[in-house]
Parts: sequence; structure tokens; C-alpha cells
Amino acid sequence: MRRLLISLLLLGTALTAALAGPVAGPARADTTSPSYAPLDRPGPKLTVPASTLDAALACHGDPKTGPRPILLSPATSVTPVENYSWNWAKVFAGQGRYYCTVTMPFHTFGDIQVAAEYHVNAIRTMYRRTGKKIAILGHSQGGMNPRWALRFWPDLRTKVAELIGMAPSNHGTTVLAGCIPGLTTCVPAVWQQKAGSAFMKALNSRAETFAGIDYTNIYTKHDEVVVPPPSAALTTGQGNKANIAVQDVCPLDPYEHILMGTVSPAVFAAVTDALDHTGPAKLSRIDRSWCTKIYMPGINPLDVASFTPVLSALPNLLLTVVPSLTLSGAPLLPKEPALRCYVYAAGC
Repeated sequence: MRRLLISLLLLGTALTAALAGPVAGPARADTTSPSYAPLDRPGPKLTVPASTLDAALACHGDPKTGPRPILLSPATSVTPVENYSWNWAKVFAGQGRYYCTVTMPFHTFGDIQVAAEYHVNAIRTMYRRTGKKIAILGHSQGGMNPRWALRFWPDLRTKVAELIGMAPSNHGTTVLAGCIPGLTTCVPAVWQQKAGSAFMKALNSRAETFAGIDYTNIYTKHDEVVVPPPSAALTTGQGNKANIAVQDVCPLDPYEHILMGTVSPAVFAAVTDALDHTGPAKLSRIDRSWCTKIYMPGINPLDVASFTPVLSALPNLLLTVVPSLTLSGAPLLPKEPALRCYVYAAGC
């Protein structure tokens, strides 16, 4: 297990070098601009076939029993199996919790506006099956992209109790310097997660959070992907929100972006606090005993086979920041995908 952790940490170091770029904070979106859709306008009809959306949702457990149902949302470049099968899925199965995963097109490299439709269907389906408000747990893009669904499909807001982001890219990142419009090509989700992108401005327009939903955003000061790390935070809107640095939980926590949503025991402690209490995680209440651990529960260092998804994830992960090259099948575009018409106040 120690060798695995060292390898992943070295991978984080390699990504840091590859992601070299400006470190100025990303511009905050204009939350008052009237050019974006009103917050209460009904969401558009889904364009992805219902059969495709249903096939992407995999659920486990009894929908009528156990703790609050939870939807696992994957990070950029990985599938839910690669992201969660060897850690969080085992935790939730052990809790007797009904949980679902949603697999996005192209290893989550595709247009996030399309990925949002997968979230819309997942949330509606889980709510219908369980009769309960659900929780969403997401790593990196997986902690950010459900917010697009909540922003532009307001019917979902009564079906979601909380959204927990582990190093979420809520305001994009400044390190994707290799994506230069008209000069290089990049996959859609990378264009969209650049700080200041049209996507980010629309995502955070008018309000970042919504009443009735608890938002817990957990980030690390060592993040080399979401830069600067505080860009993970949410500050506007009427949602109940908490922005927590893991170093405020465990001052010596060494884990960077990749290990935040997969290994970090400090993140586990914060997520558990959020799930076990009404409201978002509370810093003073988080169990500090996890600071003495190396990895979160669910991980079995003796079960070598369980780490196969980690190895399968590496090629796409390493190519995330490389322009003009992808193994995912996602289209390589010369600029950011256009925003859908429903994003704007004028509508469709």
C-alpha cells in the first residue's frame, strides 16, 4: 500500500510540472448579470436518449432501507469504477447504504452540459426509487458538474439534500495553459474548466447555491490541479455551505488533488461528518482521530486486485493536461463548446 501511495504522490508531482502556468486566482463569475437564465425557469427537455441515460446509472443496495441514498459523480478522465470501486463504494456497501454511480461519456472528458443531463436523470431516478432526498458525492469535476444540473433544472433542488465536493473545480483552474483557442485543441471538459470560461461564468451566474441544499466543499492547500485551491469554495446563494481545507482538519495532511477523492482519511472524516449530521460538515465537529491514519476505510492494502482500476485510469489521467491528444474518444476542439440556448435569459 505504501508503494501505491508513493506512486500516486509521484504522479501528483509529475502533474504539477505538467500543469505549470500562472497561479493568479480565477475571476469570479458575475452573479448578477441579467443575460443568464432566471433561477426558477423550468429546465429544458433532455436531449440524450432516455435509454442511454438509464444505462449509465448503476445502483447497489435496497432503495427503501439504510442511510440517505448517495450518488457518486466521477472526476475528469475516469469512470466511476476507476474513481470509487476500491474505496467509497466499499464504504457505502458496508453501511447498507443505497448508492448509485453515473458513467459519463468519454471518461468524463465530454461536454459537461451533456454530462449534466446524466445527473438530471440520475437524481430524478434515485428520488423516485427511494422517496428520499439524495446526497451527491463528487471528486474534482464530479463535485462541480452536478451544480450545472441544479442551476438549470430547478425541479432537482427539492430532490437533493446535500452536495459534497472533494477538491471540486467550482470556479475552474488557471493551470490549463496548453489549451489556446485557435492554436491547440483540447477535449470539451478541459476547455470548460479553464478559469474564466464561458461555462464557468454561466455555472456560477446569479447564485452558486440553492436553499434547502447543504454544500460541503473540501479542498487541499496542496492541490496542483484546481489552482488556486480556494477556487473550490462556494460563497453566494441561499444554500447552507461550508468550505473546508483538509489542513484545517489535519495540519500535516500531505495529500494532493488525486488522493483527495480516493485515499485521504481527512477527507473521509469531513465527508462522514457531513453525511452524519444535518447541514454541511462542521470543522469543529470533524473526528481528528483520522489524522493518524494513512488511508480511508474501504481500502484493503492486501487486496492487490482491487487496485486494477487505478492502473487503468493512469493513461487518461496523464493525458488530461496534454493538448491535441486523447485516448478517450472525446472530440478535440479548437475552442470551448458553445453554451446551450437555455443558459441565456432569452432562452430557446
